[in-house]
Amino acid sequence: MKIETVFQNNEKWIADKLAANENYFSDLSKGQQPEFLYIGCSDSRVTAEDLMGIKPGEAFVHRNIANLVNNIDLNVMSVVNYAVRHLKVNHVVVCGHYNCGGVKAAMQAVDLGLLNPWLRNIRDVYRLHKDELNAIEDTELRYKRLVELNVEEQCMNLIKTAAVQEAYRDRGVRVHGWVFDIHSGRLIDLKIDFDQKMKSIREIYNLYPVEE
Repeated sequence: MKIETVFQNNEKWIADKLAANENYFSDLSKGQQPEFLYIGCSDSRVTAEDLMGIKPGEAFVHRNIANLVNNIDLNVMSVVNYAVRHLKVNHVVVCGHYNCGGVKAAMQAVDLGLLNPWLRNIRDVYRLHKDELNAIEDTELRYKRLVELNVEEQCMNLIKTAAVQEAYRDRGVRVHGWVFDIHSGRLIDLKIDFDQKMKSIREIYNLYPVEE
C-alpha cells in the first residue's frame, strides 16, 4: 500500500462517518469514558476494536510484543495507572493470541539481540510452568499452552500493582485473561480463577491487606 492511499482512505473514512452521523467527530472530541483497558500484542493482524466489535472510545488500548505487563516498563505501567486511576475503567484485559511470534521466539534457544531482555519475560513464564509444558509432546500444542500461560502470568502481574489492587478494593475492577484464536477469529475467555491463583502468594504482593 502506498502512503498516498492511506490519506485517501482517511478522507473516505471521514465522509462515511459524517454520512452516518454528522456529529460523529464533535461527539468524539468531548472525551473518553472507556469501559475496558485492553493490553494486547503488537501483531499487525490482531486489532482490539475489530476483534471485540467495539467503537472508538469504548476501550483504552496498549499493545506491545507478546502482551507483556512488566513492572519496570514505564510505558505499560503508565497506561495501567492512567486507565485505572483516572479513566476509571471497570475491566482490565490481557489478550494474547495463538501463533504469536514473540512467544514462539522465546521458545527458541537463539540470541535475538535487543529482544533478549524483553523475551526473557516469556522465558520466565516457561520456567514457572516447565513441568506442565515439557509434558506436552506436541510442539504446536505446547506453543499454544505457553500463549495461554503467558496471558495468565501477565494478568497476575496486573493484580500485583497498587492501582489495580486499589481499584479492586474500592470499586470492584475486574481482570480478565483472553486469547484470540487467529485461525478461527474466536475470542476465548480463559476463565482464570485469580483468587485461587493468588491465594498462596497474596501475603507477599498485597499492598492493601484486609484489616482483621
